[in-house]
Amino acid sequence: MISGHVFIATSLDGFIARADGDIGWLLQRDDPSEDHGYDDFIKDIDVILMGRGTFEAMQAVRPWPYTRPVLVLSGSLKDDQMPDDLAGKVRFSDKSPEQAMAMLEAEGSRRVYVDGGLVIQSFLRAGLISDMVITSVPVLLGQGRRLFGPLPSDISLIHEGTRSFASGLVQSRYRIAP
Repeated sequence: MISGHVFIATSLDGFIARADGDIGWLLQRDDPSEDHGYDDFIKDIDVILMGRGTFEAMQAVRPWPYTRPVLVLSGSLKDDQMPDDLAGKVRFSDKSPEQAMAMLEAEGSRRVYVDGGLVIQSFLRAGLISDMVITSVPVLLGQGRRLFGPLPSDISLIHEGTRSFASGLVQSRYRIAP
């Protein structure tokens, strides 16, 4: 059965980006000598599913940072807007979360990395997230794009562990309670 998994960083006050989508504050904290667990996380992932905002923030990064196929959920982006060098690496879809997961499962995917604030929110509301790794960066932004938004009801989480890094980042892993 297919499952959705989150691996994301937030400011200490819960923002994943500034209001204009800027994530420079996060990239400044990236220390290649410090393993934050991404390599272990991604090794079991079949496909990365992200929203338009995340794709637009990352599309100019070269070399392309993703080693898995990427599906971008967007009602406005079309394949003819794909940068030439990303052809075969990225595709667009306007499917709902449930339809996207059904399509990916039919294609043989089992573990999906769900990335992007609005996409994560919609997948949580649909009950399509199995677990989340959330890394808190010691910075206060005061405003911006929040990781979590309105929910129709509480989502109970089971804390599986927390670790801290020399850089001051603190990472917690949660499983969605049944």
